[in-house]
Amino acid sequence: MAAAQGRLSDDAGGMDDANEGDRDGGRSAPSPFRSAVDGLRTARLRPQIEIEPTPAPKRLAPFAHALEATVVDGEQDLADGRLVLLHDPAGHDAWRGTFRLVTLVRAELEPEMAADPLLPEVCWSWLTGALQARGLTYGEPSGTVTRASSHYFGGLAERPAASQIEIRASWTPREGLGGVPDTGAHLSSWCDLLAQVAGLPPAGPGDASVVTLPQRRGPHSR
Repeated sequence: MAAAQGRLSDDAGGMDDANEGDRDGGRSAPSPFRSAVDGLRTARLRPQIEIEPTPAPKRLAPFAHALEATVVDGEQDLADGRLVLLHDPAGHDAWRGTFRLVTLVRAELEPEMAADPLLPEVCWSWLTGALQARGLTYGEPSGTVTRASSHYFGGLAERPAASQIEIRASWTPREGLGGVPDTGAHLSSWCDLLAQVAGLPPAGPGDASVVTLPQRRGPHSR
C-alpha cells in the first residue's frame, strides 16, 4: 500500500514511517488510548470491507495504532486505505487535542472521471460528509486529494491508460467522557468513505442521494 509522505503537522503525511508492530503500549499505555483502541473494535462494517491491524508510524506520537482496509468484490480489490490513531497525552498544538486520526484512501478511476475538474472538491466533501452523516464533531481537518494518470508505451503499449485517486487527510476527533473520542464511529465513517470511493451503492435507504464513483474499469484481482 502506498504511504503518505511528510510530517503530520504539515498535512496527512508521515505514514511511511512504520514500526514493526502497533505501539499500543499494552498495560503501560494511558487508559484513554487503550479505550480509544478498544473503541475501534465496536465499529460495524460493511461485509465488502476487510480490515486488519498493520504496523503503525513510530515518530508521529508517543502512542499509535494503525488499521488497513480493502474493499473487495469477490476476488477483486476495489479500493484500499489506511487509518492511524495517534495519541499524545501532553496534547499537540497542531492537533488542538490529544488524539489525531490520519488516513490514506486510494482507488483507480476511469480516465474520463479523473479528468473531471470538480473531482478533488467532491472527494474531500465525501470525507467531511461521512463524518457529519454520523453526527461526529471534529477539528483541524487537513489533507490533499491527488489524481494521477499512467500511460503505457513500448512493450506495455497494450495496457489501457490508468488513473488513480488518493485522499490523504487528518483530523482531530472531539473527546468525550474520560477524554476518549468515539473511535468506533470515526472508523465507521472512514469505511463509508472507502465504500464511496470504491463505487459501492449506498448502504441504507437514507443514503440514496449520496454521489458515488462509478465502478472502475478492471479492478485488481486478489
